[in-house]
Amino acid sequence: MENAWLIPLFPLLSFVFLLLFGRKLKEGSAYAGILLTLASLVFSVIVLVERMAAPASYKAEAVWLKIGELELTAGFEVNQLNALMLVIVSLVSFLVHTYSKGYMHGDDRFHVFYAYLGLFTFAMLGLVLSPNLLQTYIFWELVGVGSFLLIGFYYFKNEARAAAKKAFIMTRIGDVGLLIGMILLFWQVGSFEYDEIFAAVEAGSISGTMITLTAILIFIGAVGKSGQFPLHTWLPDAMEGPTPVSALIHAATMVAAGVYLVAATFPLFAASETAMMTVAIIGAFTAIFAASIGLAQTNIKRVLAYSTVSQLGYMMLALGSAGYVAGVFHLMTHAFFKALLFLAAGSVIHALHHKQNIEEMGGLWKKLPLTGPLFLMGTLAISGVPLFSGFFSKDEILIAVWAHGNYFLFILAVIAAFFTAFYMFRLFFMVFTGEARSPLGNVQESPATMTMPMVVLGVLAVVAGYVNTPWFGTFLGDWLVEGNEALGHGHIEGPAWIMIVATLVSLAGIFLAYLMYYKKSLARDWFTSRAPITYSIVRNKYFIDEFYNLSVVYATRSVSLFLRFIELFLVEGLMKLVAGVVSLLGKSGSRFQNGQIQTYGMAAFLGLAVLLLIFALTGGYIG
Repeated sequence: MENAWLIPLFPLLSFVFLLLFGRKLKEGSAYAGILLTLASLVFSVIVLVERMAAPASYKAEAVWLKIGELELTAGFEVNQLNALMLVIVSLVSFLVHTYSKGYMHGDDRFHVFYAYLGLFTFAMLGLVLSPNLLQTYIFWELVGVGSFLLIGFYYFKNEARAAAKKAFIMTRIGDVGLLIGMILLFWQVGSFEYDEIFAAVEAGSISGTMITLTAILIFIGAVGKSGQFPLHTWLPDAMEGPTPVSALIHAATMVAAGVYLVAATFPLFAASETAMMTVAIIGAFTAIFAASIGLAQTNIKRVLAYSTVSQLGYMMLALGSAGYVAGVFHLMTHAFFKALLFLAAGSVIHALHHKQNIEEMGGLWKKLPLTGPLFLMGTLAISGVPLFSGFFSKDEILIAVWAHGNYFLFILAVIAAFFTAFYMFRLFFMVFTGEARSPLGNVQESPATMTMPMVVLGVLAVVAGYVNTPWFGTFLGDWLVEGNEALGHGHIEGPAWIMIVATLVSLAGIFLAYLMYYKKSLARDWFTSRAPITYSIVRNKYFIDEFYNLSVVYATRSVSLFLRFIELFLVEGLMKLVAGVVSLLGKSGSRFQNGQIQTYGMAAFLGLAVLLLIFALTGGYIG
């Protein structure tokens, strides 16, 4: 564990190396990125195994800045949470690096893409290892820079440029909350260290009001990064980036950073019931809100994007309901099945020559013999079908919400689970079953560099849930909370009917999608024809973007135009007036500077005459 600091350095080395030599290596850049990310994965696995065997966490820091008696430190820490996250991030990143070799083949900026992947992976791994809030914030912002570069990779497209700017600006809004909360905690505790902050909370050194305020401010930062309502609109637009970027950002890295931050500071949240309820309410609302939008989307990547927003809401709901293990467990399983779904969607897009509208697809099951079954495995996992990983983690969340007494939020979570199963199988049936609804051209299965990462994720989408089940043992949960009572219990006991209800609800959503999109015994417009206004609202994402354009964007532009008017016509105009007067005086004075002594004498005489006149008029007194 003492060498864990090396893990982020491998992708950083990849970034620097490819910036210097990538142009010469061309598509050989992939091998540098893959090998160095593989090194991070190997080291991460070793660290995880060692942490599981070790009796306590490992922490190493050194003085970074000294201001008077204040010392700011930098270093790294290996605990249960970040040891698990290191493996998740490095594994998904390695698989995305491998997949990208086939997907990005032929791109003119191939080496640049791999350089950006290295920078982004370095930032996320550095964030995970950070032992204090200040260092976390530095890497937090670096993750934002990396996402900006990757989302806007196709910078020649207006949509990609707009999406990159939108993601950068909206996440900065949340980051302001994180920064203020961090400063307030430093003011109260005198340190950015997680350990010292948690000790101060436990000792009662911080007032309850301040704990609530700082926790909510930190949560605002997480809302931005994890796409929670109302700062969620950047996340679907981020689909303008290459599909491997979507898999990386939406599975285990950037959007997971917000959930990770709340989990990493969980003892702070747990000390405030108000903060916990805020997290739970926002999470539950985001889960059902995004799931309802996913019902009406027709772009394959946007359906998956809204499912990501919804699943992140589930994680926040779990954490806000004191289900620390449930939230982290779902973060892990979601990383695998969502990465699988995005990579499989990328395989479909690649095979269809970048066609993304599911209304134009169909009949791909036989034409894509690997992608189809793998996509189905990911769909079964996210829908919560028994024996798949998502079933176990989603069940843990529902039990945690019920046990915490959030019954209304429990109902919302169950409805969101029904929506999820329906829109995911709607997606599956429309893409892979039936007949093609438009000419598909020459459709071929993706190359091995793309399918092998999907196979690995497909296996994990099935087996990852078995590390924490009431049937075989709650190994993951018991280990995550070991030695820290503030994190709660490894497994929360709940009534057996919750598992039954969750299963029946998921199967009901699947069956409805089957009737409408496979058997077609139920008309697709059965609901939309009866409630066209509701459908229009959902199809247009509740007009949230339009509302922001008419309110925030319009107001910002109006203020900007007003300030520009002030600058151009008042400030700059006044400066030009002063400059003009000075210039006129200078030009007038220059006429007297002609070198003739009689002119100077006359000026002196006139000046003296004026002074004498003033002296006479004031009765001999001047001043």
